[in-house]
Amino acid sequence: MANNFVHLHGHTEYSLLDGLSKVKKLIKKVKELDMPAVAITDHGGMFGAIEFYKEAVKVGVKPIIGCELYVARRSHKDKEGKLDTEPYHLTVMAKNHQGYLNLMKLVSVGYLDGYYYKPRVDRELLSQYSEGLIALSGCPAGEFIRSLKSGDLKDAEKVAKDYLKIFGEGNYFFELQNHQYDLLLKNPKLDPSVKRELERMGEVQNLTWGAVSGLSKKLGVRVVATNDFHYVDEGDSEAQDAVVCVQTGKFIKDINRLRMIDTPNLYLRSAPEM
Repeated sequence: MANNFVHLHGHTEYSLLDGLSKVKKLIKKVKELDMPAVAITDHGGMFGAIEFYKEAVKVGVKPIIGCELYVARRSHKDKEGKLDTEPYHLTVMAKNHQGYLNLMKLVSVGYLDGYYYKPRVDRELLSQYSEGLIALSGCPAGEFIRSLKSGDLKDAEKVAKDYLKIFGEGNYFFELQNHQYDLLLKNPKLDPSVKRELERMGEVQNLTWGAVSGLSKKLGVRVVATNDFHYVDEGDSEAQDAVVCVQTGKFIKDINRLRMIDTPNLYLRSAPEM
């Protein structure tokens, strides 16, 4: 019997200079793990959608086409300095053909009208093209998690209600991840700066879990577990780290940089692992 767990947040090689998952290798692994379906949610684009769909259908895996959209903090047409260079991340997937068409529209507008360092959409566009789409609250770069404050959930609750209104009841989910920072911090050889960053990320993760625990019941929003995979096999972490260095113009030996390798479980984990 196939495993019930399905990965709904993942990056292929089409998340340029960030993801390392080759589509054929990804689908082969999903089949080996006996998972019935898998989603791809590449950053800002759908460049891998057709290849992904064909490879998945070929071996009897249900393809779920999605995108990790960049949502502008203001309008997608605002392009002023640093204020508009840091959009929020939002995990979005098509649940039917209309959703696929709307997702293509959003991505296209993001590149044609909203491009400012990254292809961006905004809440108005999401409302306009929400039919057939399912959204997850997102990773730590998402608006929901960014709005969390220890002991005060008012802002986070408002964000969740706003997205519930945009996508409709039953089409918005809280997204939870567990990257086991408590275990990683037990490594006595950690560089102090790496340790501080892992501690910070662990605090954010714990805060998210606590907030979702309360708001899920209060708002009637269901919860989805994801792993935000960027490569297929556990042993691919060093190669993916090299790709990130190319993206950021850094050397592997540099400590103070974007380092996903410090969270070495961003691979296609099996159902028992999840």
